[in-house]
Amino acid sequence: MKTYTIDEITQIVGGMLTKVNDVKISKIAPPLLADENTLALALAEEEITNLPKSRAKAALVPLGVNIDWLTTIEVERPRLAMMKLLNVFYTAPEVNRGIHPSAVIHESARIGENVKIGPNVVIGRGTIVGDNTQIVANSYLGSGVKTGKNCFFHPGVNIGDRVILGDNIILHHGVSLGADGFSFVTEKPDNIEQAKKEGSVKEENLEQKIFKIPSIGSLVIGNNVEIGANSAIDRGTIENTVIGDDTKIDDLVMIGHNCKVGKGCLIVSQVGIAGSCVIGDRVVLAGQAGIADHIEIGSDSIIAAKSGVSKSFPEKSIVIGTPAMPRKDFVKQVKTIKDAGELIAKFKQYEPLLKEFEENK
Repeated sequence: MKTYTIDEITQIVGGMLTKVNDVKISKIAPPLLADENTLALALAEEEITNLPKSRAKAALVPLGVNIDWLTTIEVERPRLAMMKLLNVFYTAPEVNRGIHPSAVIHESARIGENVKIGPNVVIGRGTIVGDNTQIVANSYLGSGVKTGKNCFFHPGVNIGDRVILGDNIILHHGVSLGADGFSFVTEKPDNIEQAKKEGSVKEENLEQKIFKIPSIGSLVIGNNVEIGANSAIDRGTIENTVIGDDTKIDDLVMIGHNCKVGKGCLIVSQVGIAGSCVIGDRVVLAGQAGIADHIEIGSDSIIAAKSGVSKSFPEKSIVIGTPAMPRKDFVKQVKTIKDAGELIAKFKQYEPLLKEFEENK
C-alpha cells in the first residue's frame, strides 16, 4: 500500500496546509472511520463536528476551517479535492494483459495498440478497437463498431452493429448500446392515435396488427462520456441517435431512438427519454424524470426529480412537477393549495354560524 506525506497530499488537492505534525497518509475515510494513517474527509458541518471523536491526525476541510490541534488541508471546493484524492487511491478493475484466449475476434476486426480484452469477449466483423482500450469479461461488440482511444468497458457490456464511440468512454456493467428502437405501426389508427385526435377511444380494434419498424440508423457517442450500469440507448430509426461530449449518464437510464443529447449533460438514475427528443447542452435531468417523445429541452435547463415533461421548454428553464411546469409556477401552485387549506379551515370554523344564519332567514 502506497503512502503519501501530508505535503504531497496538499500538492495533489491544491489546498492550504496547516501542519501540526508530520503525517503519513495511506487511505482516506470519514472522520469516524479514520485511523492515524487516514486523511479524514470532513467536507460538511456534520463531519467537522465528528473530528474530535476521530483518531485521524490530519483532515481535509473547507476553506476557513482551522483546528489548532489537528493538521488540516483547507480547500475551496471540497468535493473537487475529494475527486482528486479518490483518483489517487482508486484501484481499477483487473483486466488481463493482451487478449484472453477465450475471446472471439473476427479476422477482419482491427485491434489497436496496448488493448486489453478479457475472457469471453466477442468482437464482430470490421469492428475497430482504439488504442489503450480495455474490455472486461463477457462483453459483446457487434459488426462495424468503432471505439475511440482509452476506453474502459466493464463486464457484460453489449454494443450493437455500427455504433461509434469517441475517446475516453466508460461503460459500466450491463450497458446496452444500439438496440433497435421501440418503433411500431398499425394497419389502422390505433387507440393512441384516436385518443390524441379525438380525446377518447371510440373503436375496438380487436384484430389490430402491430408491425415492427426496423432501425437502420445507429448511435454516435462523443468523447469523455460515462454511462452507468444497466442503462440503454437505442439506435435511430433512419438517422443516428447522438450523445454529446462530456455527458454523464447514471445507472438505469433509458434513452430512446432518434434522440439528440447535447454536451456536458447530467442524466440521473431512472430517467426515461422517449424517442426523437432534443436535449440541449449542460442540461440536468434529475432522478426518475420522464420526457415524452418529440420534446425539446433548451440548454442549461434543470428538470427536477420525478418531473413528467409533456411539452418543450426553452433554454435555462427550471421545471418541476407532473405535468412539469416552470418552478415559479409550481411554487405559486403549492402556495395556492396551502392558502386553500387555510380558507377551508376558516370556513369550517364559521360553518355553524352560517347554518344558524340560514335557518333564521
